[in-house]
Amino acid sequence: MKTEILPLPTQSRSFLTIALIEMWERFGYYGMQALIVYFMVQRLGFDDSRANLVWSAAAALIYVSPAIGGWIGDKVLGTKRSMVLGALVLTVGYALMAVPTENTWFLFCALGVVVVGNGLFKPNTANLVRKIYEGDDSKIDSAFTLYYMAVNVGSTISMLATPWIKDYVNATYGGEVGWHIAFGACSVGLVVGLFNVLLMRATIAHVGSLPDERPLAVGKLAAVLAGGVVMVGMSAVILEYQTLARIFVYLAGLVVLGIFIHLIRRSAPNERAGLTAALVLTLQSVFFFIFYQQMSTSLSLFALRNVDLEFNLLGAHLFDWSPAQFQALNAIWIMVLSPVLAWAYSTAGRSGRDLSIAGKFALGFFAVALGFFAYGVAGTFAVGGKTSSWVMVAGYGLYSLGELLVSGLGLAMVARYVPVRMSGFMMGAYYVATGISQYLGGVVANLASVPGDVTDPVQTLPIYTSLFNKLGMGALVCTAIALAVLPLMRKLSATHHAHN
Repeated sequence: MKTEILPLPTQSRSFLTIALIEMWERFGYYGMQALIVYFMVQRLGFDDSRANLVWSAAAALIYVSPAIGGWIGDKVLGTKRSMVLGALVLTVGYALMAVPTENTWFLFCALGVVVVGNGLFKPNTANLVRKIYEGDDSKIDSAFTLYYMAVNVGSTISMLATPWIKDYVNATYGGEVGWHIAFGACSVGLVVGLFNVLLMRATIAHVGSLPDERPLAVGKLAAVLAGGVVMVGMSAVILEYQTLARIFVYLAGLVVLGIFIHLIRRSAPNERAGLTAALVLTLQSVFFFIFYQQMSTSLSLFALRNVDLEFNLLGAHLFDWSPAQFQALNAIWIMVLSPVLAWAYSTAGRSGRDLSIAGKFALGFFAVALGFFAYGVAGTFAVGGKTSSWVMVAGYGLYSLGELLVSGLGLAMVARYVPVRMSGFMMGAYYVATGISQYLGGVVANLASVPGDVTDPVQTLPIYTSLFNKLGMGALVCTAIALAVLPLMRKLSATHHAHN
């Protein structure tokens, strides 16, 4: 479906509708993520290693599933319909997590429902943003950066709210039911998001894929739902058996890489350079998300065991946070930095001095390295094994700048370099790469897995700081690699623009 370039006010209204539903979806996802590892460790009695790998496998499935969802949106149900269906399925998934049970199979099935919902939702919202700005490349980087900022509003609120809800309900009513009430709040956010799309549906009436223009095929919808039920069961089995998880993740990586190479070989000459550039940047993104996964694994457990939860300034006590709430620092920094970067991109673009996406990736890895080194020196400020909460603020600030420069532009990279006819699949392929690295991030986090009988913060602190320093060195290596491929990326980009 070809979308004409629309006046800016119309583009802005369409963009706002998509950004708002994405914001509420992120409210649900990150509200759940803030608690899930703690829930498995503190409530279900998992050891660090199992909790890290179960959540990382779930995150991998959540990010791999959009490869199928993007195709369903492009060819079967339609981009808009798939987005709405995905939001409905996610609502059910978080509602299931609100059921007060400690049965691990029930939890894994609920996470399987979240996997299916995310697979339908995630690639199709990003694809709608791309369609809104189709043919207007000068605005794509800024649009996706602002999109990234908008969705972090939802994640900030939820990562601050769900730990508070859990603690308040547990303290007031007991019985550990607060965990499930907090998960239920994630479901409520998506209900609000769906209601918002219903009210603003006219603003996106002109965008979508070809199936959106046709009447809904009930048979195709039934087939998608049946396939979703099978996927839920498969996901639960994969989460229970870690050997299957490893096989699945690595096989998915090989399949997507093979398809990527096949598409490059079979594409028209004028498309080949752009696809090759997209492949190079996608591979770099894999390394970034290994670092990113530390937020919900090693950094999350570090906050639980080795961070002073009090915020003090010049001797005055400001407030306290629970360990889970420190993850909100990522989203807060994203919101602070996003408009600054969007303005910088637009200003540099008007003057013809904008840094290439490849150059931004290199700068992003360097910022990530500095962030992990900030965590690595935490022991210098530790008292009794507890480091200052301000170390987390500084580390997350650098880490989040790197995220904006790499992950925040990953979708813009697909929108810029990939032909329209492949956009749904390629959005999905980008998320598969992200999923693979989420699992690898859990494997890396287990280098700082603390034995169950070690509870002294003085003993756990060097375990974490050693990992963070190694991650800082790894990010520096990624920076060097990104700089080394800059000449190749300039050549590919120039060829792509010359032919398109």
